[in-house]
Amino acid sequence: MNPIFTIGLATVSQQPILIDLIEEAARWLRGKDTDQWAEPWPHRRGRDERIRRGLELGQTWIAWDGDVPAATMTISPRANPDVWRDKGEEDAVYIHRLVVSRAYGGLDLGGVLIDWAVQRELRTRRVAWVRVDVWTTNADLHDYYERQGFIRCGECPDPRYPSGALFQKAADDAIKTDTSRLKEQSTFLPA
Repeated sequence: MNPIFTIGLATVSQQPILIDLIEEAARWLRGKDTDQWAEPWPHRRGRDERIRRGLELGQTWIAWDGDVPAATMTISPRANPDVWRDKGEEDAVYIHRLVVSRAYGGLDLGGVLIDWAVQRELRTRRVAWVRVDVWTTNADLHDYYERQGFIRCGECPDPRYPSGALFQKAADDAIKTDTSRLKEQSTFLPA
């Protein structure tokens, strides 16, 4: 049986929780056939600044299982023009730093979070696509997004950008997903 998760906007004070989730995923990835997150990109300070910016903009969410952080993602209504140069004008929602704690692997929590983000966005505006930029050398992650219904739609024009594999799926596909195991709260602070 899949647990019910509480999802809420993360606060700046919860940045260490997000970093812990990312570091846990980085340790797990070291045992895979990828260089993803072997080192923070472009460096630790830059990564942490991007995380903080997402928090300050009110774009980063945490899914909780009781008081245990199960996953996080950042949702942006706008494309990074350096990454999505050819596609940034279309109505889309962009997912960044989707990380699921390994304790919750295999529950399709990542897929449910993506589709929940689209469903939430569709409450306020029309979007045609949900898009992710994926670590270029992580073939297993490419396969994961394809299993989620994404198709590869290009590459970042900057070959130095490590998440240069671009994927998208039709927002209408996300409407079909049952996201009832995510219960949204305006802000959730565990006990």
